[in-house]
Amino acid sequence: MGCGRVGATLAQSLESSGHSVAVIDQSSESFRRLPASYEGKKVTGLGFDRDTLTQAGIEEAHAFAAVSDGDNSNILAARVVRETFGVDNVVARIYDPHRAEIYQRLGIPTVATVRWTADQVLRRMLPMGATDEFRDPSGAIRLCQVDLHPGWVGRTVQTLETATAARVAFLTRYGDGELPTASTVLQENDTVHMLIRSDDVPTVERVVTHQPAQEV
Repeated sequence: MGCGRVGATLAQSLESSGHSVAVIDQSSESFRRLPASYEGKKVTGLGFDRDTLTQAGIEEAHAFAAVSDGDNSNILAARVVRETFGVDNVVARIYDPHRAEIYQRLGIPTVATVRWTADQVLRRMLPMGATDEFRDPSGAIRLCQVDLHPGWVGRTVQTLETATAARVAFLTRYGDGELPTASTVLQENDTVHMLIRSDDVPTVERVVTHQPAQEV
């Protein structure tokens, strides 16, 4: 929802990755921001209106991004999509950082700014393995944000570190940073940041994006 700079960038990125996309905006003029090559749906209407969402195909949607220029519209649309249509992968753009923190604590992922928003929305909609956040000067060690398979929820940090031979640097939980211990249990919606040897990144990605082995 929203065909401003972020929405248009996001739609183009998703379609370029082979996904089918529908864009909702109140103004049909906004669709001019989409590239001429865009082949997805363009739906004029309110993104929190059920008929509009149905027209856009929300009942078959894997994910929904509310990235219009209105905080209230974005959070309302995100709640309707999650609570009425049962879409789990939902993210809302919120300009007010204080409100964003509140919604984050309520379990609704929120993001801000243009390029960073498009990148972070993609992360929340589509698991991407490991994404660099920092590299040491030699390039040997990376700090990466990793996407975990749901099967890791309920497992300990020690179990994850043993399976990957990498180290969990910190977690982001309900918007707050947390330094975990070996016995810290991974929870749903945790954002996991790991220190990984560069040569091991592909192996770590394979491990974290698959169901973990049964613990004995």
